[in-house]
This record gives sequence, C-alpha cells and structure tokens, in this order.
Amino acid sequence: MDLTYADVGATQHAVLPRGYRHLRYERVLSVPYERAVETLMTWQAHRRTGLSPRPTAPRAAAGVEVVCRLGPFREPCRVVWALETPDRTGFGYGTLPGHPFTGEESFVLERVGDRVTFTITVFSRPARWYTRLSGPLPGLAQRLFVRLYGRAVNS
Repeated sequence: MDLTYADVGATQHAVLPRGYRHLRYERVLSVPYERAVETLMTWQAHRRTGLSPRPTAPRAAAGVEVVCRLGPFREPCRVVWALETPDRTGFGYGTLPGHPFTGEESFVLERVGDRVTFTITVFSRPARWYTRLSGPLPGLAQRLFVRLYGRAVNS
C-alpha cells in the first residue's frame, strides 16, 4: 500500500509542507530517558492514550505498519523514519489508505544533560468525508491526543 501524501519524512525537518494543518507539542518529562524510550518505541504510549495499536512489529522501526483503533475508527499508518541514539530517539509515521486524515506525525524524545523532552510534530488534513465535514473537531481531537501522548510517555 502506498502512503497517502507526497511529503514523506517531512516531520524530520524544521519546515513542514504547505496545505496542511500543522501542530507542534513539546513537554519536559520527569521520567528517565530510557523508560520514556521503551514506552514510546514499544507502542505503550499509544495504548495508554486509549488507542488499540496493532503493529506488524513489537518495536517502531522504518517500514513497520500499525493500525490504531479508537472505537469504530481505523487509522492505518507506516513508520517512514526512525532513529535511536543515546540522546535522541523517535519515529515518524505516515497515513495509509483508509486513514481519516492524510499526513505525518512524529514522536521524538531528546535528552540534554538531565532534561528529557518529548516533541510531537504533525502535518495533516482531512481525507474522508466525515473528517472534512466535522469542522474544527478533528483539530481539537488532535490537540487532546498530543497531550495524552505526553502524559503517557511521562508515566
């Protein structure tokens, strides 16, 4: 299956593509870096937000596909980039056909000294009739979920 957008990997860069809604969320964590890494990279953060992720591998890595379910909604995605270094870890995934949106979302942990930050970067736009007709609700839901991810990684 092909991704549903052209700007693959753009969440790794400072400039996001035009024509999408952009969202950036950053939180300083109180948990150790290694613990946050395991929570993020093993899909636990997704589970803790109330999603039911079904990944093709137990750990996020480039090429891994995941379908997240929330009630009747299916959100198929593919990890398009991943990195794991001693001080920076994360991944970005992009939407596949059937997702209510089109675009990309990244989740990055960074350690600088004793400080650990978690950053989510998103560019998206509605892809289905019901997301196009629901006005500001998808944007509000996205802002809620990035905060839930922040709590999930920090627990």
